[in-house]
Amino acid sequence: MRLLHTMLRVGDLDKSIAFYTEVLGMTLLRRKDYPDGQFTLAFVGYGSEDENSVIELTYNWGVDTYELGTGYGHIALEVDDVYKACEDIRSRGGKITREPGPMKHGTSILAFVEDPDGYKVELLSPQRRD
Repeated sequence: MRLLHTMLRVGDLDKSIAFYTEVLGMTLLRRKDYPDGQFTLAFVGYGSEDENSVIELTYNWGVDTYELGTGYGHIALEVDDVYKACEDIRSRGGKITREPGPMKHGTSILAFVEDPDGYKVELLSPQRRD
């Protein structure tokens, strides 16, 4: 078994694709409309779906926003340098919601950014994780 993808429902597919590709540096792997179901799926990631886990962005036609609820946590991405990644993301228009620094009760260096729908994305250094 392997993890294939994580699905997020989005209110503006083009804006979300732009965030994940232009701000976070992923690649749009595929996109397909399903007119009978009135939805569009787009898959983004850092490599092919054959070898990597990816994110599925689901746009239900006519739905602009979703209530995120209290059950969702975040997506985590490993980056070489959390501080530099935040600088790069900020320069590309990304919203940093937790500035880079040590974890509150540990030593891992992390930060959080927010996608256009309010989903949190954690940036983690490749060092020891608490």
